[in-house]
Amino acid sequence: GSHPQLEDTAPRIVEHPTDLLVSKGEPATLSCKAEGRPSPAVEWYKDGERVETDREDPRSHRTLLPGGSLFFLRILHGRRGKPDEGVYVCVARNYLG
Repeated sequence: GSHPQLEDTAPRIVEHPTDLLVSKGEPATLSCKAEGRPSPAVEWYKDGERVETDREDPRSHRTLLPGGSLFFLRILHGRRGKPDEGVYVCVARNYLG
């Protein structure tokens, strides 16, 4: 028997990040899982600005995991603020949406 043709589908986020409270210097993971065909690319935004991960900046302490989650090697707190604190949104995209 032939398999039914798999249709391309727009991305759908099946696991959203939850609020995290993390101590300074501790690792953290913000979960994000998206389904879609073709597999959607996941991007993260913090307070409306795109989050750079180690893909763009090898020195970054933030890593985009293969499933789409955002992993922090350690949470940074500076004297002048908390650069990792903010509202994070994950966005999944493929050519359908």
